[in-house]
Amino acid sequence: MSWKLVTIIGAALAVALAGCAGGATSSDGRTTLTVSIDPGLDKGAVAAFTTRVKQFEAANPGIDVRTQEFKWDATTFTAKLAGGTLPDVFTLPFTDGRGLIQRRQIADISGLARALPYFAKFSPQIAKAGEAADGGMWAVPISAYGQALHYNRTLFAQAGLNPDDPPSTWDQVRADARQIAQRTGQAGYAEMTTDNTGGWILTTLDYALGGRTEQLGEHAKSTLDTKPMADALRMIQSMRWNDNSMGSDFLYDWNGINQDFAAGRIGMYVSGGANYGSLRAQNAIKPEDYGVTALPLDGGGAGVLGGGTLAAVSAAADDQVRAAAVKWIDFYYLRKQTDHDAAVADAKTTADSGEVVGAPELPVFDKAQYDQRMSWIAPYVNVPVKQLAPYTDKMFDQPLVPEPTKSTQQVYALLDTVVQKVLTDRNADINALLADAQQQAQTLLDRG
Repeated sequence: MSWKLVTIIGAALAVALAGCAGGATSSDGRTTLTVSIDPGLDKGAVAAFTTRVKQFEAANPGIDVRTQEFKWDATTFTAKLAGGTLPDVFTLPFTDGRGLIQRRQIADISGLARALPYFAKFSPQIAKAGEAADGGMWAVPISAYGQALHYNRTLFAQAGLNPDDPPSTWDQVRADARQIAQRTGQAGYAEMTTDNTGGWILTTLDYALGGRTEQLGEHAKSTLDTKPMADALRMIQSMRWNDNSMGSDFLYDWNGINQDFAAGRIGMYVSGGANYGSLRAQNAIKPEDYGVTALPLDGGGAGVLGGGTLAAVSAAADDQVRAAAVKWIDFYYLRKQTDHDAAVADAKTTADSGEVVGAPELPVFDKAQYDQRMSWIAPYVNVPVKQLAPYTDKMFDQPLVPEPTKSTQQVYALLDTVVQKVLTDRNADINALLADAQQQAQTLLDRG
């Protein structure tokens, strides 16, 4: 997913802040652990989280858990680290893990992670996002995703389209978007463009058409100015100006596009395949409205952009807090994917609170583990399984391509302005925009 990024002060600051832990260990040996919770959750989600905290404390009587609302934002991370206001355990995107590790701005928990009973089962490709140069796991992958095409089944039906037969090519996406816009008056297709999400989704389209935004080697090379990227921009340019199928809002961020999609104002958009959980918890989408399908792929080398979330521990945490933090990461994030009893308990608690169970996501382990877990929690799955099948039937067969790894968020920010220009200026010169963006991106890559 896209996340804001600015230059972060180096490792010396992290070392200097070693005494500013959020958690603490008392004289009687009890440990207070502060864990992050997503802001903006509804009462059901908060209740489910609180129940899990109580279960953890019961299983670990020497640890007292406090919760703190936290959402990763690299623009404020350094200040929170300096002020000692970070939770002990927090989450961040794959794209930022390596940088924090290199600057030692998160704790080294590699020994504790290696002791987890399922450590050897992590997908090597996914585990890399949280690994230091020597292979030690400093941040633990807790979820992974591949991009998908989300669509509103109700708008499809109102437009005379078959909700059970979603588009499988980009030509069909364009045609369906045009029909939705003409017959319902709503945006047939919409695209994120702000807070680095424009670059994130444009990169997704570039990958889906066979492109890549960088080449890594001895010297990283920007490859924004290519035919696949230009084709992606020309496609949305045509949808916007020729088809008039993209509505009137061209400044969407992730929250905004989710809100309008859930409200029935958008026919299709691209985002992570597991987005249904957020749409239910934060946007109250009607289950009967929701559909998701595999991202169309076109051309040699086409692939699905994938990423995910890491759980990390504050660099200020002492050894006992670090140990408690890894126990929480194991308990709350990972054991429900690897242990029958934990999976069932988590699914039951989540379902009882009215929250989503069974939204599709790529496991941080392998397909066999995913299938096993789904069989364990089957009685509690409360998502429209048949409506997810166009995606879940194909999600493991599509080639997954990692997000760009160098200056990721800064390059995404550059591309935000490119997408916005194309959608707001009918005469935007795509070739000139890409040439300029590539030059700026190369400067970022050269800085390292």
